[in-house]
Amino acid sequence: MDKKYCAYICAGCGIGEGLDLEALTEVVTGEMSMECKTHECLCGADGRALIEKDVAGGINTVVVGACSPRVMTQEFDFGKDKITVRANLREQVVWSEVKPAAGEEPHSDAVEFLQETASDYMRMACTRAKKTELPEAFQLEVINKTILVMGGGLAGLTAAKEAAAAGYKVILTEKEEKLGGKALGWRKSFPTKAPWTDLEENPIHSLISAVQSDNRITIKTGMEVARITGSPGDFGISFKAAGIKTEWDAPAKVTVDEADLIEKGKMENPNEGLNKYTAINPDAVKVGAVVLATGWKPADVSQYEHLGYGKVKNVVTNAEFEKMAKEGKVPANVAFIQSPGGKDDDKDFPYCNSVTSMVALKQAQYVCEDNAAGKAYILYQHMRTPGHMELFYKQAQNNDGIFMTKGNVMKVEENGGALTVSVEDTLLGENITLSVDMVVLAAGMEPTTLHEKSINLAYRQGPGFNDLELFDGYADSHFICFPYETRRTGVYACGGVRKAETMEEAVDDATGAALKAIQCIESVDRGVSVHPRSGDATYPEFFMQRCTQCKRCTEECPFGALDDDEKGTPLPNPTRCRRCGTCMGACPERIIGFKDYNIDLIGSMIKAIEVPEDDEDRLRILVLVCENDAYPAIDMAGMKRNGISHMVRFIPVRCLGSVNMAWIRDALSAGLDGAMLLGCTYGDDYQCHFVKGSEIANKRMENIGDTLSTLGLEPERCAANQVAITDYDKIPQIINDFVDQIVEMGPNPFKGF
Repeated sequence: MDKKYCAYICAGCGIGEGLDLEALTEVVTGEMSMECKTHECLCGADGRALIEKDVAGGINTVVVGACSPRVMTQEFDFGKDKITVRANLREQVVWSEVKPAAGEEPHSDAVEFLQETASDYMRMACTRAKKTELPEAFQLEVINKTILVMGGGLAGLTAAKEAAAAGYKVILTEKEEKLGGKALGWRKSFPTKAPWTDLEENPIHSLISAVQSDNRITIKTGMEVARITGSPGDFGISFKAAGIKTEWDAPAKVTVDEADLIEKGKMENPNEGLNKYTAINPDAVKVGAVVLATGWKPADVSQYEHLGYGKVKNVVTNAEFEKMAKEGKVPANVAFIQSPGGKDDDKDFPYCNSVTSMVALKQAQYVCEDNAAGKAYILYQHMRTPGHMELFYKQAQNNDGIFMTKGNVMKVEENGGALTVSVEDTLLGENITLSVDMVVLAAGMEPTTLHEKSINLAYRQGPGFNDLELFDGYADSHFICFPYETRRTGVYACGGVRKAETMEEAVDDATGAALKAIQCIESVDRGVSVHPRSGDATYPEFFMQRCTQCKRCTEECPFGALDDDEKGTPLPNPTRCRRCGTCMGACPERIIGFKDYNIDLIGSMIKAIEVPEDDEDRLRILVLVCENDAYPAIDMAGMKRNGISHMVRFIPVRCLGSVNMAWIRDALSAGLDGAMLLGCTYGDDYQCHFVKGSEIANKRMENIGDTLSTLGLEPERCAANQVAITDYDKIPQIINDFVDQIVEMGPNPFKGF
């Protein structure tokens, strides 16, 4: 692309009052050798007309110094064949000015400080414009638009039905010989409409009929997916008869420690009988996306010996009781135990949530409906009925046949032909003993992905996608921001495999997963990313001639976008890529980059920051900021007029995982006085849009601290902090405290070299 540049600076929103625009223009025209124009309101009709006129005259690379790049995106979009770079002069300069405290005199150089900050942001924006190239979308030669739905229960049937209704062909697999899954055994379903008190007919049979009559849906019962190869838009699917093992079902080669245990007879050999496994139809079908709806199974409750499951007759799980209720076998007196009690008096059964609470309320109604003098006792530590289900709960409270109390169940034992349930610490203020015909334990909904290989992915990272072990087996990558999306692009989870949910929730879930699968296919067809950088036409490019086969990029990619050959050379799968840049940050040879985001581009922006010498009021601290949470939080801090130190320069990054430590080393070598990474929370409650980017970056920063020590620099000059998008009131303090720490250490000794 033969670039023709022009920069535009807006005077609106306080920018003109806070800055010397003439001096700012001189920085652009003089230092950056770029034409520069100012306007009172660039986002208005006249301002846009000014830029559009220049674009029509040949300008194809536009630099806009105005508001945050997070806003006014349409107003400053001049076409896919044009490059637009934004400099944030509003939220992160004039709106972030530190105001003097009450009774204090303003710093004599305050206006200069503000001007210096704005000048640096214009320098960085102009540099970025010069280093940015237009992306070239990655297009598959052939794209497959069929959607595979794994699981023929309520969620799978709904996903298949909705995808077909949108015009897509669907292959639906179910390992049982008939469709319907666990819903076939349910007598009634929860209320879905006002007055939210009456149980409704089970919708599964009408749903099965609708799917079976749809000519866009191919149904494979008694079949399982043996293997999934390839990438979104070009997945290869192998099927096998249900229950038959294949070579892919075998565990990985045993470790040395495991071999010792096998020899001592303490562990079965996982590879024994491997030669008996048979592969069925390898790569028989091509699909574009996968919906995972393999469901759940009741969690094991036999570990609670005092409750008697598996030993005491008529102690059953809620799932077993539901089947009995459908067959009309409901006893007259039933105790529904929602929490294990005993020593763990405040805990629930594994995988319990609001669903198990509502199941108990539903099944208690069965007892009263089927027996004129029926009595149902619900014993709980936590009763959860969200939303309109509160009315369902109140209806049960008003039922004379249903007794509910918070209490600690200590023991269930046989007493003649009945069962005795001993309960302590009840809401009644006294211990009680119940004599009932049956005890129902609230077994939670354990996802099939916890123990079973419900999906066999041919990925370097292994056959599953729960490699973080943070979701207790649930197949998801980010519950809050990206429901349905798993760790593997193109595979979308719904129903019980994603979370414990009601039938109504499962229907909504499955519809969402089907739409995600469609979005994936259509995005791949356009050659752009699916999420979270939806529509991004860039993808990582590798200069393989310098690759040392270190495998760091393949190991650190959160989404399995990279395989490798027998030598360890990366094998990119561009349609799996979510454009986070973690591979770029991992590469010690700096050979991975994007057209508009690479090592040289960000490194050059850092070098564009003017570093004053011998002035402790003018230290320079680089803050590399995650664009997903931290950057908008900083913008909001500016909107709140929460002052941020004039010594800081922010550069947004796609993810902290994309931060190459070369940027930090080069910044400090160039005389910057400190560097901070500001990103998402990681750990058990991680918030990172790219799953583990913040955690990886934090580890890299720990390592670079050792390097700084060898150079005679304090490791404390580098820091990494985690924030949420809602932390706009905390961020100024975090940043300003770090600045104070750097000021106390004094200027970087490399300054001026």
